[in-house]
Amino acid sequence: MTETLNRAMRLLAQRDHSETELRRKLAAQDVSEEDVEQAIAYCHEHNWLDDRRFAERYLVMRSQKGYGVQRIQQELGMKGIARDLIHDAFASSDIDWSALAKQTAHRKFGQTLPQEWKEKAKVQRFLLYRGFFQEEIYAVFSNLSD
Repeated sequence: MTETLNRAMRLLAQRDHSETELRRKLAAQDVSEEDVEQAIAYCHEHNWLDDRRFAERYLVMRSQKGYGVQRIQQELGMKGIARDLIHDAFASSDIDWSALAKQTAHRKFGQTLPQEWKEKAKVQRFLLYRGFFQEEIYAVFSNLSD
């Protein structure tokens, strides 16, 4: 148990992890499932492991890197975060996703976005890949004078 707990503490000292992530990383070592469960419980008791906090911090981090709602939701789901926690994290955030889409497009393609259909499609595909909704992408092109 001590070695498993030490590994858990080292992992959590580097960055926040979801419970599912931490469980997977600890189980990858040659340890018993009971040791993994005890280490996870100990981390919960000391408030080192909190999926709600992880979801909120992950949302902020990924949005600062220019990713949209759909992409972040998918990534959180893959990290084992429950849907209600994901929903709560987004509900408590005050991010303007349309402004973020515009900022991301300008950062990638420059201040003046293309007017031609083919180049516009390239920007749209990029923003879709980044996880922005179609409405947010349309908003990027609706006010080109901004």
